[in-house]
Amino acid sequence: MTLEVNRQDFHTTRVNDSAAPTLGENQIRLSIERFAVTTNNITYAVAGDMLDYWGFFPTEAPWGRIPVMGLSSVTESNNPDIPVGGRYFGFTPMTDEIVITASGDAETFRDAGTHRTNHAVVYTGFRDVSTDPAFSEDKVDEYLLLWGMFMTSFLVDDYLADNEFHGASQTIVTSASSKTSIALATCLAQRDGHRTVGLTSARNRTFVEGLDLYDQVITYDEVDQLDNTVQSCMVDMAGSGTVRHAVHSHFADTLNASIAVGATHWEDQGGGADLPGPTPEFFFAPSQSAKRAGDWGAAELAKRVAAAFGNLLDGTGKWLTVETHTGPSGTETVYRSLLEGKADPATGYIVVPAGS
Repeated sequence: MTLEVNRQDFHTTRVNDSAAPTLGENQIRLSIERFAVTTNNITYAVAGDMLDYWGFFPTEAPWGRIPVMGLSSVTESNNPDIPVGGRYFGFTPMTDEIVITASGDAETFRDAGTHRTNHAVVYTGFRDVSTDPAFSEDKVDEYLLLWGMFMTSFLVDDYLADNEFHGASQTIVTSASSKTSIALATCLAQRDGHRTVGLTSARNRTFVEGLDLYDQVITYDEVDQLDNTVQSCMVDMAGSGTVRHAVHSHFADTLNASIAVGATHWEDQGGGADLPGPTPEFFFAPSQSAKRAGDWGAAELAKRVAAAFGNLLDGTGKWLTVETHTGPSGTETVYRSLLEGKADPATGYIVVPAGS
């Protein structure tokens, strides 16, 4: 069972029941125990061609397989360095099993298929959660929901600080109720003397205010109420052309940076031409990750990320409720809720694909 999406019309889906192939040389079969689906995965579809997310798990045109964060086990192996067993975290399609060409060992390996050659290591790796200091069995679903996107949030925060916030004293975060934004706000809250403003819909305002992470929360139609004399930068998780234009127009020369990260408002893209203020730049997390691995060393980077992630997990009991769905119908229900913007921001959606 694999849920596939029409790349020209995200509302059109199908369930591909084709069995995963027999194993070739150095290949392994992964059985997917569970995976998380968030608005971040909708961003993968929107940016699928630009950043080759569709190339992670290719299938026949016009269909595509959206990558999700999954927990898997090796159920069959034709690779002498990777035995059957273990539980691994990494990107999978929305499916119950996959076959990959693996390179590495029992602790950590990567998808080494020829179609993954140009993909960053952070996107191809699988790691044994039993040796991961950030993993806790009693927080397994929270880990799936937050760990992958947290890396992006951590690196956005680090990029901003690394560049002295481009001279800004406040950061405006759109789609403030999304989990990626919440993770970013958690990191920004540790930056003394720097304000964070959350932009959200009227429907989600009460939820966002209750997080107590943003110094100010406003709705999208209240942008003109912000003090536009304050030097600011924007981290755009929404991808809405309307919102982007409103912020750029209101701040103009006092908007020092405009960083595009997500596309939760994927149906309202555009509005990038002739914008006042800075040219929006797309944030590519692997670049900042590689920079910091060079600056600090991989071990120190991992230590800092794990500590910051632990800080995020400590607060999830106040706002996050996990909802589990099963099987193909459950997968599609969750996907459509997120695609159509109907999902509750306080809910994290987990799919157990082997269910009926």
